[in-house]
Amino acid sequence: MIGSARAVHGRAAVLAATGHHPYARHVLGRDDEPRAWLLDGTTAWLLPAERGPAGGAFGAPGPAVDIFVTLLAQGVVRSGQWLHLPRLGAAELTGALPVARHDDWDFLWSTIAPPRQPGEEQVVRLTGADLPALTALVDQAFPSTTSRPGDPRVVDWYGIRRGDRLVAAGADRSRGEIGFLAGLTVAPAERGRGLGAALTAGMTRALFARYDHVALGVYTHNVGAIRLYRRLGFTGTLERTSLHLG
Repeated sequence: MIGSARAVHGRAAVLAATGHHPYARHVLGRDDEPRAWLLDGTTAWLLPAERGPAGGAFGAPGPAVDIFVTLLAQGVVRSGQWLHLPRLGAAELTGALPVARHDDWDFLWSTIAPPRQPGEEQVVRLTGADLPALTALVDQAFPSTTSRPGDPRVVDWYGIRRGDRLVAAGADRSRGEIGFLAGLTVAPAERGRGLGAALTAGMTRALFARYDHVALGVYTHNVGAIRLYRRLGFTGTLERTSLHLG
């Protein structure tokens, strides 16, 4: 029991409580059966740790923090696990949770195909033969990304080649009912030439063949990327904070 929170169980219950929001439709896989709690219009849930973040929440930040403070005290949530929560300010976090890392980011989504971009036709699905070049590109251009070759969450990789060189790449990390782009990167020497727009548009168009929404995540400080994604139709926004518990 968590205070006055009402416990529910299962993906259908969480989707109903969140109004089938695209974020919930993405983070909850079709076979997931999360434990969840409803408190003051906020929905919080837990998934098995091996499936990614231990917990998430949708709604107001205060009740979300209250739920996870209780779960931490009960030993249900532990140090070293990640929580994806509504955007939190310093006031909501002060002394509440032990935080080793705090990231603010936006979940952006689109429901329409993007405008055609120059070079978009060069976007191709990569194969196993591209693995060495893909690994080298990610190591050079985006070493901090959480989407890397060999990640079991990645459905496919897409890329753009210049001759025999792989110069841009991105991961299809679709999950649940939502197409999802991740780890989009361009070789440093090739930036400023429209490859990021071409890659994003080509991958988005490919995923719209299978999904009614396509989404991605972007750190709030990456203003240039946010501007690009909005131009390509990613106008839906949900502000998020990810916490790595210390």
